[in-house]
Amino acid sequence: MNRMFNSVKSRWPLVCLLILITPLSFLGAEEQEEDVLTEVMLAKIRQVGSVRISPDGKLVAYILNVPRPIYSDDDGPSWSELHVVDRDGKSRPFITGQVNISAIEWTPDGGGISFLAKRGDDEHKALYVIPSDGGEARKVLEHETDIGGYSWGPNGREVVFTAKPKLDEEIEKDEKHGFNAEIYEEDYLFTKVWIAAPDYEKPGPERDDEEKPRMLELEGSASTLKWSPDGRRLAVALAPTPLVDDGYMMRRIHIVDVKSGESLLKLDTEGKLGQVAWSPDGKYIALVAGVDKHDPREGHLMVAAVDNPKTTDLLARYPGHIWSIAWQDNDTIMYLGYQGVWTTFAKIDIDGGGKKTLLPVGRYTLYGLSLSRDGLSGAFVGDSPQHPREVFIISHGQTTPRRLTHSNPFLEEIRLAKQEVITFKARDGLELEGVLVHPLDEKKRVRYPLIMMVHGGPESHHLNGWLTRYSLPSQVAAARGFASFYTNYRGSTGRGVAFSKLSQADPAGKEFDDLVDAVDHLVKIKLVDKKRVGITGGSYGGYASAWGATYYTNRYAASVMFVGISDQFLSFALGDIPEEHRLVHQMKYPWEDMELMRQRSPITHFQKCRTPLLILHGQSDTRVNPAQSLALYRTVKTYGKTPVRLVRYPGEPHGNRRTGSRLDFSLRLMRWMEHYLKGPGGEPPPYVLDLSAVKPEEKKEDDDKPK
Repeated sequence: MNRMFNSVKSRWPLVCLLILITPLSFLGAEEQEEDVLTEVMLAKIRQVGSVRISPDGKLVAYILNVPRPIYSDDDGPSWSELHVVDRDGKSRPFITGQVNISAIEWTPDGGGISFLAKRGDDEHKALYVIPSDGGEARKVLEHETDIGGYSWGPNGREVVFTAKPKLDEEIEKDEKHGFNAEIYEEDYLFTKVWIAAPDYEKPGPERDDEEKPRMLELEGSASTLKWSPDGRRLAVALAPTPLVDDGYMMRRIHIVDVKSGESLLKLDTEGKLGQVAWSPDGKYIALVAGVDKHDPREGHLMVAAVDNPKTTDLLARYPGHIWSIAWQDNDTIMYLGYQGVWTTFAKIDIDGGGKKTLLPVGRYTLYGLSLSRDGLSGAFVGDSPQHPREVFIISHGQTTPRRLTHSNPFLEEIRLAKQEVITFKARDGLELEGVLVHPLDEKKRVRYPLIMMVHGGPESHHLNGWLTRYSLPSQVAAARGFASFYTNYRGSTGRGVAFSKLSQADPAGKEFDDLVDAVDHLVKIKLVDKKRVGITGGSYGGYASAWGATYYTNRYAASVMFVGISDQFLSFALGDIPEEHRLVHQMKYPWEDMELMRQRSPITHFQKCRTPLLILHGQSDTRVNPAQSLALYRTVKTYGKTPVRLVRYPGEPHGNRRTGSRLDFSLRLMRWMEHYLKGPGGEPPPYVLDLSAVKPEEKKEDDDKPK
């Protein structure tokens, strides 16, 4: 049974006393042994973001995401630094500190590493190059607005980039005088394609007219850019408008003539798009795409000749989702694919033959493939249950990728809980998979509280790698005596298109029944206490958490809902992806079945709610409007049958970005689960957090100091 507010009224004085005498450490940043992971430690973890191997395969440039120190730097997202590591694992910091480096690439000659950044007096994000052996980075190209993405020409003498046009001077002047009204979904600026010659001496406005960037007159808003190896063409992804929904559902790859700037043809694809890559001889394009407009996620390897719009699916029956691709030679494509909770590394010829698996399923979780020019060395980002994302490398003939970086030495002294893959059957017989993080120091014949950690999407999935993050802190929970389970419910990716479509037109139906069936399985194997189960997740996982607190309230003793859906109609009406909502999720407009939308909305079932509910939301979220959280909070609070709290994060979008608000979230999540699954229950814990573990110690005056 859930710990209901009404059930503790008779012992309220005792509950108050318990809360007053309980150490604040239990309610906030708990003092723990130094050899277990805490929320504060989690907030300091560094992770590799992206990798690029040098053309000769000897070096790997990588982005290292470094959280800002609490109470030291101004609050904000993690800093992103540039580092370079050699094949022996010797890593050198190139650009570090309070910097934000993005879009790293090697220059065509391998002599430098290019990146985008706003440095010094830069008004806009510009293109920089730093020598491959270190030294000072120099600006080679700036524009009148931020450079959004770029691709080098094969000879290194030109670069193609995306940017928005500068706002009209009259409009800019009007805005300064108060005429700054937003005309929703109409007053956007298209992202355009420009070509320019990089120049160390004249990177920007001081260029002569003939040296200034040349804009291509392409229709639509541009994103992905790739210059062909022969230098004559570009591959450009164009969407009808810059709106998010069009970027998701309507982007198409165009082959563009560099000289004229005209689109020569549009590749024949439908639905979502991923990575794009030219063959070394420039005769073919490989891309990751959806199989149709209803495919929940791009994930199939397509190839097309550059003079023919027809695309061929090289792995039509692939049992997972392909995510990262690179050409090994003119006839062979290498790819990383997700299969279940693992990744695989393989290659295939462009005629569909010659398929060979290099790293099989069941061993690794890798991301972001990058190949050397000869195709014989590759770099990845990789993680495991023991460490977050790091740089890995593999060479021809090797069967095991080798880890090159160790970004969090302190983790080597931390005891981490056992993590394992669990398979079970749903009530209708469908076999499902998930990842279980056991309680640390688990004892036999003891049943533990469980936190169900639910991914968003739903077109996403959990891998058996490093799962602990600020919003799903399973190893922190394990150190407190919790089990955590990450379920890849039906509709998840990683098991092919058919599986990812199983939840379509059935929101909160069998997909969320799967979560309950996972709990029942863990109860059946005598690990979990059925009366002490919590649920949490963000976005679609927040929807699941709201559903667990209302419709399935008898199954969950605590719920933490993050940027989640409470009303399906408002999800369509107030969000920024209405067509994806129709084509991929619901398969119809809401008004075509309003009763289904009503019945599958947690707010419809608010009167059932007896699960203590913590709701958290960023106030600048455009994907799931903050009103979704406010509506559920207001109705549950006013009805008055269970504790509920709403926490709002100013300026945060769909998911927290700032270090402070991420740590705040972790602390509140764990405190809520401890309070209701292990602690006194009843009224919510105090809303003020104990932040003594992260605040710097105040310097005390020395009384003996001479005056």
